[in-house]
Amino acid sequence: MDLVAVLDFGGQYSHLITRRIRECEVYSELLPYSTKSEDLTRLGVKGVILSGGPASVYAKNAPTCDPGIFKLGVPVLGICYGLQLMVDVLGGHVKSTTRSEYGKSLLNVLDDSDLFQSIPSKFVAWMSHGDYAESLPNQFEIIGTSENCKTAAIRNSASQLYGVQFHPEVAHTDHGARIIGNFVRSICGCSPTWTARSIIETATEQIRSSVGDEKVLAAVSGGIDSTTTAVLVQRVTKDKLACIFVNHGLLRKNEEHIVLQSLRQLGLNVHYVDASARFLQKLKGIKESEQKRKVIGEEFIRVFDEESRKLGVFQWLAQGTLYPDVIESAGTGSVASRIKTHHNVGGIPEWSNFKIIEPLRLLYKDEVRKVAAELGIPEALVKSHPFPGPGLAVRIIGEVTEDKVRICKDASAIVEETLKRHGLYESVWQAFAVVGDDLAVGVLGDQRRLGHMVTVRVVQSVDGMTADWTRIPEDVIEEVSSQITGEVPGVTWVAYAVTSKPPSTIEPC
Repeated sequence: MDLVAVLDFGGQYSHLITRRIRECEVYSELLPYSTKSEDLTRLGVKGVILSGGPASVYAKNAPTCDPGIFKLGVPVLGICYGLQLMVDVLGGHVKSTTRSEYGKSLLNVLDDSDLFQSIPSKFVAWMSHGDYAESLPNQFEIIGTSENCKTAAIRNSASQLYGVQFHPEVAHTDHGARIIGNFVRSICGCSPTWTARSIIETATEQIRSSVGDEKVLAAVSGGIDSTTTAVLVQRVTKDKLACIFVNHGLLRKNEEHIVLQSLRQLGLNVHYVDASARFLQKLKGIKESEQKRKVIGEEFIRVFDEESRKLGVFQWLAQGTLYPDVIESAGTGSVASRIKTHHNVGGIPEWSNFKIIEPLRLLYKDEVRKVAAELGIPEALVKSHPFPGPGLAVRIIGEVTEDKVRICKDASAIVEETLKRHGLYESVWQAFAVVGDDLAVGVLGDQRRLGHMVTVRVVQSVDGMTADWTRIPEDVIEEVSSQITGEVPGVTWVAYAVTSKPPSTIEPC
């Protein structure tokens, strides 16, 4: 399978480059900027993209790449910082500009023979830079300019080296997807082989070669990730797979009944464990969100370890870890900071004997949905909203208490049911309610009462790496607010979250 590697220099859009390449049905991985040229050769890359980043190439300790990358004989595209790094390494000169470009800028195409093939001569591009290439290395030419940057796009045709000062990976750049497609499909010569069917075939072979005749225990929650993982593993291991569904007391309202029914309809052998009291006890007194996640992750493994002994001897634990989980937990070895620790990332405690199989580890959420549909998983599951592994614990700010769990369950159910009633549920990425320790005075039954504030969160996203708050109709928001304050005891105020990711995360904790 063809591979285009993206080297990560810490840019906030690095993962988006990978996403856009995969949308061209070409496989891509985000790798550390320090990856050596010989490692890229070993991987058999057909192209390399150098991402943007916050540094200046002339600053002390600025991240750089192996110069051998430019001699690999495969096309290289530098984006923003990547362009500047390419220029600097190959003998050009980069300097600070007197007029920085941030936001939309009109780009003028001077040559449309390859990178800008079938692109208009003028289009809007998204800029974010304070440096520019003042002079270019030998054999480089300018193929695009903007008002404040005469070297907005450059090329060395002989060596197949390209650079753009703008960000083609973001939605704000017109024809950005086409530009990336021109690079990976036409210039790199990659074939469109990254499809749901090919992903299933690759994952199946990996499971078969890893697991062999050993037995597998799958952690299932009813979400699309763990369900798809279990179905994939079952295709290979058949009756050597057993699934454990743990009710940690932090599920959505009535979810345990719905999940059990759905999983058993798929023919999975599911062992149900009600450990809700145990988890709530473990979380008692813990307020810090990262600590809550770690406690839940650790307890999950303990439950699996204990329950597996009742079912037999298992050597493997299957998990529905996704690529965004790995990236956000800084598990790629990149320069990205750890945003949050996901309960299914980071390995297994020393006291556990499980080996881990993660067939979806390199997939984004939308890719998992395509795989699930190809596997024949019911549409209701395929289109269900993502739900975090730690459950409502990450939607409860501060200590997790029974009262706050009740409020979070009931309020979230109202949010989802209202959106479904208005035909909006499938058009948004995620919708839920958040409750914390903030209290506000309200008037209930002609009496002033102190109650909880609930925040409603509805976002749009493609893969969970970035998200925008959803502008749902005001009358729907009003209906949600009225129903929550009227039907959920202990709630006096309802707010609507209008912060995107970044700067926020989707979940509050």
